Amino acid sequence: MKNERAILHSDLNGFYASVEIMLNPALRDKAVAVCGSTEDRHGIVLAKSEKAKKFGIKTGMVNWEARKRCPGLLVVPPQYDQYLKYSKLVREIYQRFTDQVEPYGMDECWLDVTGSQNVCGDAPAIAEEIRHTVREELGLTVSIGVSYNKIFAKLGSDMKKPDAITVIRRSEFRDKIWPLPVSNLLYVGQATDRKLARYGIQTIGELARAPRDFLKSLLGKNGEVLWIFANGEDQSRVMKSEFCSPVKSVGHGITCTSDLETGDEVWRVMLYLSQDIGHRLRVHDMKANGVQIAVKDNTLACRQYQMQLPMATQSPMEIASAARCLFENNYDWHTLVRAITVRAINLQPKCTPQQLLLFDDAARRARLEKLDDTIEAIRERYGKWAVHPAALLGSLKIPGDSSHEVIMPGVMYT
Repeated sequence: MKNERAILHSDLNGFYASVEIMLNPALRDKAVAVCGSTEDRHGIVLAKSEKAKKFGIKTGMVNWEARKRCPGLLVVPPQYDQYLKYSKLVREIYQRFTDQVEPYGMDECWLDVTGSQNVCGDAPAIAEEIRHTVREELGLTVSIGVSYNKIFAKLGSDMKKPDAITVIRRSEFRDKIWPLPVSNLLYVGQATDRKLARYGIQTIGELARAPRDFLKSLLGKNGEVLWIFANGEDQSRVMKSEFCSPVKSVGHGITCTSDLETGDEVWRVMLYLSQDIGHRLRVHDMKANGVQIAVKDNTLACRQYQMQLPMATQSPMEIASAARCLFENNYDWHTLVRAITVRAINLQPKCTPQQLLLFDDAARRARLEKLDDTIEAIRERYGKWAVHPAALLGSLKIPGDSSHEVIMPGVMYT
């Protein structure tokens, strides 16, 4: 593979569960699942050990179903600080071989080792060295796909697990890749899979042989991209490790501890979520031109709505108010609300000039922005609950809610 690009996709096997087993050897060779808290209604499997996998336990399965399939299942809570720590340590190993390391989530990375082959050996040899080093130094295992583009490298890492290497060369991708279900291809979700199936396209090979123009008319630009992927023509680069993807939206979602039954309960959760969104917009020095909400009801059906704002903003109150407007104008209350996500969209740098509105009170807006800046400074010094809306006092039906615990009088705004 020295005459063309050499791309690796490295995927940590059962990452969360593997870290838990490595930290607690008593869990080794047992059926282990990392699960969210049932009490907080995050009771799904986040990761599972190889032994748990043999019982048919899958990521995303609810806790009670996992326990039913495997009565002896050991359930442990997630330790995200540990996962972040080991994710960073693994990437440091990758960076011994190349500076082109592009994360895809906490447990997956692409590596471009094209320029490393003269020093470190060919791509399969580099993959083997990485697999061995991760296992010896960190006690974790990786599956690595080796190919000439990112898409096939990722498919390769999924083909053999755990602790394995799969090589897909240009000369053999039709034999190895085309028989696979089209749902295995990156960016083919359930809706796209169903739409393609209606036209008899069920394998990657059938997708590759479909007319390019037909796929574009059926799926838009994404259809053309998928055709390129299936035919092995992806040329997308692996970004360098210091590359930061531009922030396109800032959101915060939460599954409530019990169903929200009134508009007031929904408003208070939206206001709570918007505090974090406003803070993160300031961190990124961005303003939002629009707001989007996603509402999941207690049947797990999800609806999404969005709107443009009259003026770009960082204000948590303006974002929350827009979210409430979207909810009140669209949600019919046939079912109670289980989860809410609020997202600031269509972002622009804070310094971008704006056209003033004819009937907007610019002086009042400037005063409110100054107030928000002051509140942000107080929170940075004394904590996120040093100043907060009075509406957030009391139970909010959110996991880990402690906003009702008022130790001493503080400053509040409405």
